[in-house]
Amino acid sequence: MQEWADFTLSENDEGADHVLTLRGPLRVNSIGNLDAKLGALHGDFTRIDMSGVTDIDTTGAWLVRKYANDRGLEITGESEQARRLFAALGDIDTPEAKPEPPRSLPTRTVAELGELVSNWGDGLFKMLGFLGELMLAFGQVIRRPSRLRGTALVFHMQYVGVNSLWIIGLMSFLIGIVIAQQGAVQLAQFGAEIYTINLTGRLSMRELGILMTSIMVAGRSGSAFAAQIGTMKLTEEVDAMRTIGVSPMQALVVPRVLASMLMMPLLGFYSTILAIIGGAFISNFALDIPFWSFLQRTQEVVPITDVWVGLIKAPVFALIVALAGCYQGMQVTSNAEEVGARTTQAVVTAIFTVIVLDAFFAVFFTKIGWE
Repeated sequence: MQEWADFTLSENDEGADHVLTLRGPLRVNSIGNLDAKLGALHGDFTRIDMSGVTDIDTTGAWLVRKYANDRGLEITGESEQARRLFAALGDIDTPEAKPEPPRSLPTRTVAELGELVSNWGDGLFKMLGFLGELMLAFGQVIRRPSRLRGTALVFHMQYVGVNSLWIIGLMSFLIGIVIAQQGAVQLAQFGAEIYTINLTGRLSMRELGILMTSIMVAGRSGSAFAAQIGTMKLTEEVDAMRTIGVSPMQALVVPRVLASMLMMPLLGFYSTILAIIGGAFISNFALDIPFWSFLQRTQEVVPITDVWVGLIKAPVFALIVALAGCYQGMQVTSNAEEVGARTTQAVVTAIFTVIVLDAFFAVFFTKIGWE
């Protein structure tokens, strides 16, 4: 037969105070409506006697503690089990923290902007630290060339360079067509269609060839670097490498950065040539400029400084793209979602930085007379 928790009101032997005596099992399945009955009491009593309680669980302990705190009563006669439960419950009268009132839109905007700037600054310092580690790794490889992983270097050169030829070639060919066609439309207003050759040749050789190649490599190879290294971080392969004494910077980062810096000048020059060919192709049909005459004229109007400008920018852009991908991959710590976020961040960071540096180079080379 089910035994239910109950209580009685009595006086102690001296009649000095009234006592609320609990009895029976104070468990979730036997409390019944005890809470309601206790709430209806209006007697004048000073303490709760638990000597008659045969069993108790967390629900019963919470009920007794809550009632005693609300009425300011003393608890006596509790068992050791009840004491442990009371201790585990702690102070149940501690008020819950009130949620902060919503901030106004200007306040939230300023706070979010400040947090964004702070994160940028923190990320910049970490990136500079990562660059310092990369330079140390390069120095160790130079001192001991045997540490350079030749197989990994050749593999990444193929991945960054050879495997990208078709997409970069197609993109550059179409960009050359667009530059020549749109330039011719504007120059035709002044009867200067012939200068389409100058526009296409110099713009492709000096700016768009290497810039578009860098953006394409950032989206294709930089994202792959971040995803590959990020996945290795999740599977603890990077930690395993450190455990066996292999430097992740030398094994993972150096081959990728070096392969990018070696292949980017070649890809940039290849992209430039395809863009000029694209311009010559459309000019042959739209401007009645013979294909070979377009190429010959390009050799005459494009100075050698434009070639050097593209070749100088190429390894710098390659360093930025590879560094962003490897750095973001190394920052992965938690789950696959972070791998995706870091991969996206690597591409965005690389493209943004490349465009900013390209603007800087444009001003710099103009100032030194390489116009």
